Amino acid sequence: MASGFGPRARVRTASRNRSATSAERSFASREQAIVAAVTADREARIAVAVAARPAGVRLSDAVTEAVVEQYTNTGEREHEALLLITTRTALRDAFLDATAGIEPPLTAVIAERLGDAGEHTARVLAASVAAAVRIALEGWLRPAGNAGGAAGFGAGGLVVPSGSLPDQLRAALAPLAPAFDAAERRTQP
Repeated sequence: MASGFGPRARVRTASRNRSATSAERSFASREQAIVAAVTADREARIAVAVAARPAGVRLSDAVTEAVVEQYTNTGEREHEALLLITTRTALRDAFLDATAGIEPPLTAVIAERLGDAGEHTARVLAASVAAAVRIALEGWLRPAGNAGGAAGFGAGGLVVPSGSLPDQLRAALAPLAPAFDAAERRTQP
């Protein structure tokens, strides 16, 4: 065929279309699918980064640095996607909701570090980290002229990232340090 769209090309195209349709069905909304593509594997990378820290590093420091690293060391593609996310209310909401994905992989890593007695504590700590990250992102992505916090996110409007994201993440995670320290002390002989 002169057009270059022979039987094999049609099969590849059909396969791609089926894959795209299947991917769309695995998300509750188009926005969740877009955010998932942008944040792909961030949650797992945070857990891997925590696990890679030496045992002598405080768990709170390991978690904080892993979160800051994974949320702020973005490439050009992620930076452009973040700009898109900040301009669309539904994408912004899905981006904030995606922080809950930190909990399962981080729970596993924290539990491993705390040992057998730390499974429940690990889950509580991981859920707290997810909440703290969401709070930091809400503060950073607050719509312009909105001092009311998260309540104004549904209203839309221009979003101007405010302040340093690493500083906001560190400040939101800082109150968890005593809980991490207490959990680590309980595992020491």
